[in-house]
Amino acid sequence: MRALFAIILLLSGPYIAAAAAPNEKDAVALAEKGARFVRTHGKAAMIARINSRDPEFNQGALYLAMRDLEGITVAHPTTALIGKNLLDVPDADGKPFRREMVAVARGQGHGWVGYKFRNPESGKVEAKTTYVLRVGDVALEAGIYKH
Repeated sequence: MRALFAIILLLSGPYIAAAAAPNEKDAVALAEKGARFVRTHGKAAMIARINSRDPEFNQGALYLAMRDLEGITVAHPTTALIGKNLLDVPDADGKPFRREMVAVARGQGHGWVGYKFRNPESGKVEAKTTYVLRVGDVALEAGIYKH
């Protein structure tokens, strides 16, 4: 019976891993993939891909967004956010997390920002951490929910 369980586990391993929640490495990889795309195809092409919810850059709870260095949302899968400056809109705990994201982009050029945000998969406000990566005059953002 143990041998059968081991075989089943071994064979299903890739499928179990594919269903696992995204982690920090996944968020960094997505932001870096977006940065390569911007450098190769340009910012406008990246904006179009993000806003159209292209599965290459939108994987459910893990997605890529773009903000300019003044805080205006340039591209986001939730298109109602596009064109808005939400720097002064805090998270559920009152943290001005978008200001921190812009500060990271303007300063070090990359880093993590923790806050609370509505998870598109669960519909609940959950703890989230987002990797911010500056590319020219914009910041790419890819976040994960902490479970």
